[in-house]
Amino acid sequence: MFLLVIIIAAAVLAPLIAPHNPDEIAGPFSGAPSLKFLLGTDQIGRDVLSRLLYATRVSLLVGVMATVISTAIGVVLGLISGYFGGWVDMAIMRFTDMVMSFPYILLVLVAAAIFKPGLWNIIWILGFVDWPGIARLVRGNTLSLRETNFVKSSIVAGMPRRHILFSEILPNTIAPILVYATSVLALSMLDEAALSFLGMGVQPPDASLGNMLNGAQSLTILTTKPWLWIPPGVLIILLVIAVNFIGDALRDAMDPTATNVAHAVASVEEGI
Repeated sequence: MFLLVIIIAAAVLAPLIAPHNPDEIAGPFSGAPSLKFLLGTDQIGRDVLSRLLYATRVSLLVGVMATVISTAIGVVLGLISGYFGGWVDMAIMRFTDMVMSFPYILLVLVAAAIFKPGLWNIIWILGFVDWPGIARLVRGNTLSLRETNFVKSSIVAGMPRRHILFSEILPNTIAPILVYATSVLALSMLDEAALSFLGMGVQPPDASLGNMLNGAQSLTILTTKPWLWIPPGVLIILLVIAVNFIGDALRDAMDPTATNVAHAVASVEEGI
């Protein structure tokens, strides 16, 4: 969390702390790191540090917005499917199975090829392909909660379905949703980097971690100009690891049963 807060703060404050305009030709072509350019310059003389700060903003924006969109779609469909059951459940789940049957990366690549590459197109594409997992998770929890006494009493009392779904069932399934959303956030940032690396995501001159790596495909750059690819590569790794660790911590904090079992097993093993 500490590491992620630092990265987010640096990205948000990029206009204030970036030493140069990310699109400005401020130094020599492919200049090595120096006191003036701490991470060197890229192939056309732009400051790598400045572009890295702005690229982080793009990755975080794509990850957060795509996660919000996919979570909203998955939650709504999962609640409706699990609560109503019958043909509604069958129709939604068969559609979910159809979406999940396509190879994920192939589906993203085809969608990115159909629509014009760009920041918001990538956000919408990732948001609309990441929802099936959340929908199935919410459906399973809703099927279980639908049989509980507090939900049945609300139905008998004549409470509107909207109230039952969003005020009774949803709050009791929010913990697994948050845990799953962290994995979607990490996956969305990786997907954006992959699409931009392939030239199908955020387009130059706008900076993203993926298109910064795109310029480092030649063997010469990989072997003699590491400042062009190591910083964005390491930052992607740190972002994904930090988000995944936070997801693991949320799972442990919100599932005390699993945590107690783990502690009990550890105690038994230590005793043995």
